[in-house]
Amino acid sequence: MKKIMTFALMVALANGALAHSKIEETTPANGATITTVPAEIGLNFSKNIRLTRIEMAHEEHSAVSLDLGDQTSFSQAFTIPLPSNGTGTYVIEWRGLGEDGHAMQGEFSFTVE
Repeated sequence: MKKIMTFALMVALANGALAHSKIEETTPANGATITTVPAEIGLNFSKNIRLTRIEMAHEEHSAVSLDLGDQTSFSQAFTIPLPSNGTGTYVIEWRGLGEDGHAMQGEFSFTVE
């Protein structure tokens, strides 16, 4: 009976982990070096997520919150306008909620030369 209970618990925990969305692609790509500051960034997730906050940090400027506009519903793809701070490294930190209510966060960076 203990083996059955242990197996059932393992299956339940595995299903919960599969419910989380992971970021599949960013534009620009994480770690990319590009020649011009993009007008916008893109985030694509494996499952629906609702973004709650995005911040941009630049090596010569303090972090600022980016405007999510009307992109406040659950989706897999988001495009966010990006202010230009010139050349240097940009770090984008995002936070959101999965449809299952779990908080998620991550970051990616790119460099403009």
